[in-house]
Amino acid sequence: MKRYLRYILLIILVIVVIVYIADLFYYQGIRETRAEELAPVEIKEYEGERLSSIVDFRENSIKGPQYISPDDYRLTVTGKVNRTIEYTYEDVLSHFNHYSKVITLYCVEGWDVKLLWKGILVKDLLNESKPDLLADTIIFIAHDGYSTSFPLNYITENDILLAYEMNGVILPPERGFPFQLVAEDKWGYKWIKWVTRIELSNESDYRGYWERRGYSNSGNLNENFFD
Repeated sequence: MKRYLRYILLIILVIVVIVYIADLFYYQGIRETRAEELAPVEIKEYEGERLSSIVDFRENSIKGPQYISPDDYRLTVTGKVNRTIEYTYEDVLSHFNHYSKVITLYCVEGWDVKLLWKGILVKDLLNESKPDLLADTIIFIAHDGYSTSFPLNYITENDILLAYEMNGVILPPERGFPFQLVAEDKWGYKWIKWVTRIELSNESDYRGYWERRGYSNSGNLNENFFD
């Protein structure tokens, strides 16, 4: 009788252990499923400032939103530099300090958005490649063929961000993932999205996509955006 009782108790113990393990896997699965389903939360206010939404944009890119895989992405810094460097998406995120700043983008179409941008400093990228002494211009080129340029000192003398996040959310494809230039104090057409190439040059009269179509090469907010 005692032997049978021990068997029964052993069976009960095994069942309890199996049920416990099954519950662990079940609830872990629920947690993982919920984590996958949760959307990122957009920041709507920062340090007392009311922010625009990441959806408060008009789609005006030259070829529509670009969809770039972070695994395939490469950012090249080249041209008149002492060292051409190619970065992966993770390289950019892990090799440089990150900074946040509230900056307003003003579009020539008459709308604007104030957002919290997070990214790395472009001049930190340049410090690794070490621009040639002859370089006086920096050219940004995008995945869709769009381009724009700036005097090199605009980058070296200011904290200009190459952003990967807006309002606490990783850039959606239509907003420029993986990286958008936050061209502070410039009209929106200078805020190039989907940046894949940064080229140092002494071609100070280089004109990008819209600049070749009559827009101001400087793109300064305090000036007319047409030449």
